[in-house]
Amino acid sequence: MKPVAHLAGAALGLLLMAGCAFTPVKPGMSREDVIASQGQPTAVVPLASGTRLQYSRQPAGQSAVMVDLDAAGRVVSVREVMALNELTRIAPGTWTRQDVLREFGRPASIDHVASWQGDIMSYRWRDGSLQDMFFWVYLDAEGRVQRTGQGMDIPSRIEFGR
Repeated sequence: MKPVAHLAGAALGLLLMAGCAFTPVKPGMSREDVIASQGQPTAVVPLASGTRLQYSRQPAGQSAVMVDLDAAGRVVSVREVMALNELTRIAPGTWTRQDVLREFGRPASIDHVASWQGDIMSYRWRDGSLQDMFFWVYLDAEGRVQRTGQGMDIPSRIEFGR
C-alpha cells in the first residue's frame, strides 16, 4: 500500500505545483507580472494607446492570446482571438497584412495556390464543438485582405480498425 500512497502523493504534489505556476492574467497587472507568469511573448506590438503582448500557439496550437497594456505598462484587456467571432472581424478590402498580424499574431502558415496570386495566411483554431478548423486570409500582391474563408482541419493520417 505504501508505493500507491507515495505515487498518489507525488501526483497530488505535481498538480498543486502546476496550479500554483498558472496565474491568470488580469486587468491591472504589470507587464513584468505578465511575463513572470506567462513567459516571454511570441511578439510585442506597439499600439496607439500602449503595447500588445502576443502569446500565440500557432503553428501547431489553436490559441492566440492578446494582452493589451496601457502606456504605463498595466494590463487593460486580455482576450483569446482564435475564435470565430474574433476572426470574422477581418474586413476584406480594408484590412492589411499588418492589421491581421497585429490582431491575430503570426499565422500557422503562409500558403500559395495556382488559383490565387497572393499569400494565403492560415490560422488554426477550434470551434465550440471542439472541431479543429482553419481560417484563411487571402492577401493581394499589395498585402491587402481580399477575402477570408474557413474549413475543417482534417488530420493527414487516419487509422482504421486498430
